[in-house]
Amino acid sequence: MRPLLSVEDLTISFGPGQTVVGNVSFDVERGQTLAIVGESGSGKTLSCRAILRILPRTARITSGRITLDDGTKPVVLTEIGERRLRSIRGDRISMIFQEPMRSLSPLHRIGNQVSEVLWLHRGASEREARRQVLQTFDRVGFPDPERAYKSYPFELSGGMRQRAMIAMAMVAKPELLIADEPTTALDVTTQAQVLGLIKELQQETGMALILVTHDLGVVANMAERVVVMHKGRVMEAGDAEPMLKAPAHPYTKQLFDAAPAIPAETAPAPPLPDQDLILDMRQVSKTYTMRAGSGWKPNVLIHACRGVDLKLPRGKTLAIVGESGSGKTTAARIALGAEPPDPGGEILFRATPDAEPLQVHKMSRSQRTAFQRQAQMVFQDPYSSLSPRMRIQDAMTEPLEIHRIGDRAERRDRAAAMLDRVGLNADMLKRYPHAFSGGQRQRLSIARALMLDPALIVCDEPTSALDVSVQEQILTLLEDIRDRHNLSYLFISHDLAVVARIADEVAVMRQGLVVEQAPPETLFHNPQHPYTKALIAAQPEPDIERPIDLKLVAQGAGAPDSWAQAFRFTESVIPSLVEMEPGHKVRCHV
Repeated sequence: MRPLLSVEDLTISFGPGQTVVGNVSFDVERGQTLAIVGESGSGKTLSCRAILRILPRTARITSGRITLDDGTKPVVLTEIGERRLRSIRGDRISMIFQEPMRSLSPLHRIGNQVSEVLWLHRGASEREARRQVLQTFDRVGFPDPERAYKSYPFELSGGMRQRAMIAMAMVAKPELLIADEPTTALDVTTQAQVLGLIKELQQETGMALILVTHDLGVVANMAERVVVMHKGRVMEAGDAEPMLKAPAHPYTKQLFDAAPAIPAETAPAPPLPDQDLILDMRQVSKTYTMRAGSGWKPNVLIHACRGVDLKLPRGKTLAIVGESGSGKTTAARIALGAEPPDPGGEILFRATPDAEPLQVHKMSRSQRTAFQRQAQMVFQDPYSSLSPRMRIQDAMTEPLEIHRIGDRAERRDRAAAMLDRVGLNADMLKRYPHAFSGGQRQRLSIARALMLDPALIVCDEPTSALDVSVQEQILTLLEDIRDRHNLSYLFISHDLAVVARIADEVAVMRQGLVVEQAPPETLFHNPQHPYTKALIAAQPEPDIERPIDLKLVAQGAGAPDSWAQAFRFTESVIPSLVEMEPGHKVRCHV
């Protein structure tokens, strides 16, 4: 029996002598999941884009053959015309892209963009398409499918936009789904639910899946076969189970060694001291008003944060974890003074142990300028936080120019020293951001944040888009800088394995509330709240014999009114955050 898709000796070049993918071959059977694993720049995305012939303009397929089985005779995708290929794209073969903001039209509502697939390929009426799209939105985890249907891409978070891309690819129930890092921007509970949904669709329709990922935990939960790529070549390929248990190639072993994991149980750490606090957030709430869709409906109040109390000791790392929309980034923005809290909330910052506390929520213009020298942020997406029109030297020295520090030569020397500190070369200063890999761009963002010698750095998902080996390097770098310069981190993440490694204290947020807080040694091995248990259960492990417990995930990630009575809360009745043991707080009724 012929495979559904066959790729034979695929070679892709970016010009004479610039081969980026060389002699790649693999088959995908009906209903099978093939995982393509590798670091950034390994050629895995290019190989998949070649299947649909959506390569960059400068790239071309120099040799090889890609064949799709049509039941009667094979269709050679590398030879057919563009018109016939358009009828296959989005219908028989769909693709989920890694960067949804680039793939979604900013001018059209999300619902219309997803419905377009059904209009073009299924001839569905507007009413029928809307019904199917809303049903798919519900299945991929939109809390309010109707609201998402009417929204524009800029009105949704990164995780929500990724859900929309997944819905768009899956709504027509294709024969083959190519998923390029489909869950990178998603929190672990949503990731677990989306992976479960993809598995369900495979069972219902016999859909085949090519999964491009750097997360070996996802591979262990999804794949039957694995292809490992490095520098455009296949290093190792075979069945998932033997490869995950005993990888043969040194590069595959290196990937496994770099994969973060929640450590085995250790003795509980003592609670953090609260005498020398660099940041103290007291009763911080933030409410946004969203206009209703029509004039006769009342405006909708959205509670992004509700009564958040967080204390960050100097030289320590406080991690905030939670799903998209839980309020963790809003809390970080309020901590940096980028958003004002609702009346009654306080944010106190002490640059040095003997300094008078600065009221971040009541800063004057001059105080804000001084505060910005002491508190910096590393963003989730370094590509959009670095101007594509500025050379790295200009981007690095810009903070020094704003604060009038040093002359041109001194600023340039400081920029070179910072690049050296984060493991990059000074000769990179003349380059533009597009000339760097994702991991290098994240290092540049960290170096830029360090230019003013801050005391506090807010890290907003700094490793979520990085492959495991680069993630390991960035975490080591952050730990080294923190320990050498006594820096304090407010670390935002949805990756519990990363948090378990770097954090001294973890606060779990859901719907704007801190539901549990403790040191990682306590939180990960003695969780009390159902949502914390769901987060831990949803963390994929690179062990084929330890699959994700979707039932436990669904229980904790469900609506708060479905939790056990002790933890249940509604808009009007919210339990207090109770200290169950020293340093371990849980939001529950007592």
